[in-house]
Amino acid sequence: MKDVAAEAGVALKTVSRVVNNEPGVNAATADRVRAAIERLGYSRNESARVLRQGRTSSIGLVIEDVGDPFYSGVSRAVEDVAIRHGSLVLSGSSAEEPARERELVLTFCARRVDGLIVVPAGADHSYLRSELAAGTPAVFVDRPAGPGLDVDTVLCDNRGGARMATAHLLAHGHRRIAFLGDSPTIYTAGEREHGYREALGDLVDERLISMAHPELDRVRADLDRMLGMDDPPTALFTGNGRLTMTVLRALAGRRMALIGFDDFELADLLSPGERRVTGFGGPGQGERGAAVPQDRGRRRPRGARPAAGEADPPRLGRAPARGPAEFVSTEHARLSRGATSPPARTPARSPAPARDAAWSAPATSRLTP
Repeated sequence: MKDVAAEAGVALKTVSRVVNNEPGVNAATADRVRAAIERLGYSRNESARVLRQGRTSSIGLVIEDVGDPFYSGVSRAVEDVAIRHGSLVLSGSSAEEPARERELVLTFCARRVDGLIVVPAGADHSYLRSELAAGTPAVFVDRPAGPGLDVDTVLCDNRGGARMATAHLLAHGHRRIAFLGDSPTIYTAGEREHGYREALGDLVDERLISMAHPELDRVRADLDRMLGMDDPPTALFTGNGRLTMTVLRALAGRRMALIGFDDFELADLLSPGERRVTGFGGPGQGERGAAVPQDRGRRRPRGARPAAGEADPPRLGRAPARGPAEFVSTEHARLSRGATSPPARTPARSPAPARDAAWSAPATSRLTP
């Protein structure tokens, strides 16, 4: 930087202001400094800047699986918000393993990220207490943190969306409605099953519920068993986008009314189609989750005291002067992609094609702690 100052004939502080896009330098002088920087090939020392400012302009993101379209949507939304705020996103996949989640989170903290966005795999997050107490903002997305951790949380209204999907099928005459969900240990899967049960009430048939990892062989076996019953299901509700795609492969030409939670690519090409309840979970939750750490201020170096007139950093993931951590539920909407009316009564194993039906307006809701 001293060489740049000498080359441009300005003070060292002037170079610093230009490099950091600070005000107080006239346009002609700034252009002269930038020209000197280009001639000398100067680049800013990010490590020195971090030590000086006490922040890394980075966010740590922990998701379940970057290969899952839902979580790639979350990742992209977080990155879009972070870039707008001049931050870099460091991300990793937990693969639904609590130990791997903990390792990733603590690794990001060791790299001094300015904030964390976590899709939790486990229920014990006590390992985060010291980082939260040090002022690291954290936001949990898609699933809440474990007991005793007071952090901002962005959720989809899973129960409401599942009730909406099941109620739509009921409104079109279906009474034998099957539900295929993900592993019951996953928060979202359990909430969607509850919503399905609440909508069906006394019509619930335990034989029409399957909760496990969305593997093709398992899904195909479940569908063969259900469709082979004396009173088979006429409609099917799938608990997430991956399950919907797996079910479409497993059905292999067999027709039944189908509604799925979450969107997925190429759904609009299905014929006669399939309907989906979208929680706006990927981009919507990602953008909302990314916005919270950006609003939490800069992280002060450990042991440093606030400067005169500077407020203490927020503790335990709270927003300053606004009460307890926030639980935000993103809205859900229903997207029409085909038929959901029940087929006429036909022999088992050969459900008739469903007819087209109208679709109702979107709904929104908000959760509170």
